[in-house]
Amino acid sequence: MCGIVGYVGREEAVPVLLQGLYKLEYRGYDSAGVAVLRPEGLKVVKTKGRIKNLEDKVQQVGGMESTCGIGHTRWATHGEPSDVNAHPHISRNGRIAIVHNGIIENYLELREMLTKEGYEMQSQTDTEVVAHLFEYHFKGDMMQALMDTVKDLRGSYALGILSADDPGEIYCTKRDNPLIIGVGEGENLIASDIPAIIQKTKHYIVLEDNQIARITPDSVEVFNAFGQKLEPEVQTVNWDISSAEKGGYEHFMIKEIMEQPKALRDTISPRIEGDLPRLEECGLTDEIFHNLRNIHIVACGSALHAGLVGREVIERFARVPVSASVASEFRYRNPIIGKEDLCIVISQSGETADTLAAMREAKKRGARTIAIVNVVSSSAAREADSVLYTWAGPEIAVATTKAYSAQLAALYLVAVKAGLARGTLTEEEGKEYCRKINELPDLIGEALRTRPQIQYLASLYSNRQSVFFIGRGVDYAAAQEASLKLKEISYIHSEAYAAGELKHGTISLIEDGTLVVAMANDKALYEKTLSNVKSVKARGASVIMVTNEEVEPDPEICDFVVKIPDCDPALSASLSIIPMQLFSYYMGVYRGCDIDKPRNLAKSVTVE
Repeated sequence: MCGIVGYVGREEAVPVLLQGLYKLEYRGYDSAGVAVLRPEGLKVVKTKGRIKNLEDKVQQVGGMESTCGIGHTRWATHGEPSDVNAHPHISRNGRIAIVHNGIIENYLELREMLTKEGYEMQSQTDTEVVAHLFEYHFKGDMMQALMDTVKDLRGSYALGILSADDPGEIYCTKRDNPLIIGVGEGENLIASDIPAIIQKTKHYIVLEDNQIARITPDSVEVFNAFGQKLEPEVQTVNWDISSAEKGGYEHFMIKEIMEQPKALRDTISPRIEGDLPRLEECGLTDEIFHNLRNIHIVACGSALHAGLVGREVIERFARVPVSASVASEFRYRNPIIGKEDLCIVISQSGETADTLAAMREAKKRGARTIAIVNVVSSSAAREADSVLYTWAGPEIAVATTKAYSAQLAALYLVAVKAGLARGTLTEEEGKEYCRKINELPDLIGEALRTRPQIQYLASLYSNRQSVFFIGRGVDYAAAQEASLKLKEISYIHSEAYAAGELKHGTISLIEDGTLVVAMANDKALYEKTLSNVKSVKARGASVIMVTNEEVEPDPEICDFVVKIPDCDPALSASLSIIPMQLFSYYMGVYRGCDIDKPRNLAKSVTVE
């Protein structure tokens, strides 16, 4: 959520800043702004709405020529979306400009202190408080002022700072919010994420918590919280800008749906050798799984739904109790977790605030932690005891598709590994499951062929106001992700229920024309699910059934049947979700929704 970009170099800064902000749109925002350093001082332009509004306003204002500047996309937390609340924020003397991601938890206390010192607040934001606090501490030394400022801050932040007293320099620091430094030749950048820098450089530094950086066109200096100089590692992006472009597709979401066979191959192929999972390089040895008491899966949103599938599969393969918990609830319920437990955290970005907090709580209580993440060198990846990268590539659409599918594949490999280590799977069974996992990319390619049928179904049902998804076992876990996708993209109210729970109250909501999507891919549970389908059909529901090719449902109880390739029931969520992702996409298209940037949502939720 929110996006920071900064540039200092030889070129005009504003075009670089705007281009970077466009690349960060997927993070979610409701206002945007830029600040540049001119000979006469700082010049700021900001506006409510889209970056295009900002671009137009910059053109109208003019006089923004500069080779040093910072920019920001804001997602409102303190104060409504408005021109005044948009970033950058300026100090009282007009000499300091600041952009900020995160939340300053003690901003009211600081605001009161600064007001008594004669500072007047123009906005409702916590960020303006930081700008004035910086001026309050500034005595001619930017580094010392920044160190003194962050000592007063409680909460999470990534800060980019421009000073009229230090032309040609950008300062930045962070705590619990991602920030990278793009390292170029004769130019350097700061940004919240790699897409914002990749057109200028593939080399970057991941800023660690409490580190401070001073950036000029020709140098990047990184210091610890005490001002001691460090030698940070410079990393290289292993994908190019085309991976973050639409490639001829109308939206990033449909592009990323169609990329899922490749994403799964990239996740699976390096981790299977001789038909057995090889996860030792990820830090997942047999010893980790030997004497487990419990496994706790902790995540948010779609990552949690992947975890629900993972719970089913790990328990089935490894015969160890597994819980899947909402990260924002986990640490507040005084969880029963300790040295004999394993905590698996799942996060596409590796920066999800609630998930990070839950992982830290688990570590504090002595549990071993495994992070399943997509972003290299993210906070979760750095802090976990072991990390399993999904290698799904950049995912730009706010609603996850390929990252979710890659998370499922990673969990399958962990499940087989745990089963083999614990002796609950024989080597031959483990090899057989690995062969089946290896087949998933091709099977997903076949499932994507449902696209024309799904587009037609979306055209029929896009006017519905409420949709129910039902399933049992793994199908129920998949139904929860299908329901979330529909909510996110089309803004249609939808709920997912364990099919057997319908008769315990929910069936009272079924009436003529209510759309029910039934997931039925486990042959052992098919007849049970079918009885639930008959119940809703008898009460006037329209029914779409998602099932495998071997099943021939009675046409009298299903209005439409969507067939996916047959596969092992434990792995079926990887296939059944494909038509549901397509369904959500086309429902949103027909309803005229903002597909890649759904209202009120952000890609990376870095505040609690």
